[in-house]
Amino acid sequence: MKTLVTASHVIGYDPGTDDHVLLRDAQVVYEGNRIVHVGHGHDPAACDEVLDAGLALVGPGFVDLDALADIDHALLDTWHADGRGLQWSEEYALRGPVPVFDAEDRAFLRAYALTQLVRNGITTAMPIAAETHGEWAETYDDLVSVADSAARIGLRMYLGPSYRAGVPVVTPDGERAIHWRPERGDEGLAEAVRFVRDVDGAHDGLIRGALLPCRIETLTPELMRATARAAEELDCPVRLHCLQGTGEREELAGRHGTTPLGLLEETGLLGRRLLVPHAVYIGGHSQVEAPYAGELDALARIAGIVHCPHTMVRYGAALEDFDRYRAAGVNIAMGTDSFPPDMIRNMDYGTNLSKLTTGRPEAGSAADYYRAATLGGARALGRDDLGRLAPGALADLVVVRLDGPRTGPVDDPIRTLLMNASGADVDTVVIDGRTVLAAGRVPGVDETDWRTRAQGLFDRMKNAYAGRDYRHRATEELFPDSFPAPGSPGPAA
Repeated sequence: MKTLVTASHVIGYDPGTDDHVLLRDAQVVYEGNRIVHVGHGHDPAACDEVLDAGLALVGPGFVDLDALADIDHALLDTWHADGRGLQWSEEYALRGPVPVFDAEDRAFLRAYALTQLVRNGITTAMPIAAETHGEWAETYDDLVSVADSAARIGLRMYLGPSYRAGVPVVTPDGERAIHWRPERGDEGLAEAVRFVRDVDGAHDGLIRGALLPCRIETLTPELMRATARAAEELDCPVRLHCLQGTGEREELAGRHGTTPLGLLEETGLLGRRLLVPHAVYIGGHSQVEAPYAGELDALARIAGIVHCPHTMVRYGAALEDFDRYRAAGVNIAMGTDSFPPDMIRNMDYGTNLSKLTTGRPEAGSAADYYRAATLGGARALGRDDLGRLAPGALADLVVVRLDGPRTGPVDDPIRTLLMNASGADVDTVVIDGRTVLAAGRVPGVDETDWRTRAQGLFDRMKNAYAGRDYRHRATEELFPDSFPAPGSPGPAA
């Protein structure tokens, strides 16, 4: 079946410059799962279906390489003065952690999260998980369930169960430590390798395999070396969170006598398959005592960094010079990393933080952030059939309405998109030629029922923190409301 979409603004692609171009009052035509025409002059009568989006932006689907695929904890910990209380206590880890949710609830939460990605125009995603409420990390069966949910919804995903050799804990006296279980890391890697071998290419290619270990400080060098060997054998991406805190740098320096990038180099992970969220704390950063020592040259050798400005600023951090990374040849992809997975707001936060951290109003342009959310993600995955609207590319496209009463006047559509719109303005999403969001709704999803069930599970997750707190505080003490109830004493002065 051949479908034609028309809109006031279409983001096409010029192979000569390897970049986007802006087309006005233009068309996108796709047949099956491939784009066959972008531009003007295609006869609507030659198509089976015609969608006139009117005053709207039609562009390639967003690529989210640090995408929430679980219930989110950012509502609970982004404001917390004592973040230690939200980690596992050493006592809890030693007595044997237990999952907060059973397999059925975990499957629902992941499906719920995937629908949120689609609602925000994300067409290709690589998930993150919240191991806080798990038994250790993710399992093979968990990720099979995610793959099946993604296929039902129609979302393209790069998947693999998370794994780690240790978990951050808090000792009874409030000190941070790592509770090590190296055998769990080895078992997790074996399950991840099995998953990639079994599932890569499933569901007509929508599902691809990836190795997704947890944070660098929860891995042993031996596990990192084994991950590098496995990625080489499987020829798949590896994503490893690092360079995301000063505590991480101090931990690795004390344990291994090197920097995060030095450890990546020593273990064989620093190469063309590696993706690094968030890549913020390098030498020369205002909160890093060490001077710059060529870290950007090292990052330019990997598949890309995954920039998550919206989430990072919630934790009081920022990539200090987006343009400097780009100028050094670092490929920048984007990740939303929390709820809501609103890539439009994410890009807007990025541009504003770029201006703030550099003092330059022209820093972090809307065009460069849009490139990162589309072409940058595709390049990080080694895909020239994603992140662009061009003949031969996969039919992944997003229609964002620009005619809403809250949008206001439209100037340049990309700047207007970032400054005046949000994920709530995403109207239609097509992935692999299949419409997965129409008029802002996911087919087959009872939104009221799903939201009610998700709220109940969120409340269960919130209450479970009390059982892991190193000070054994009750839920109400850990998470007081912003304002006290009438007649209550309120927070202590």
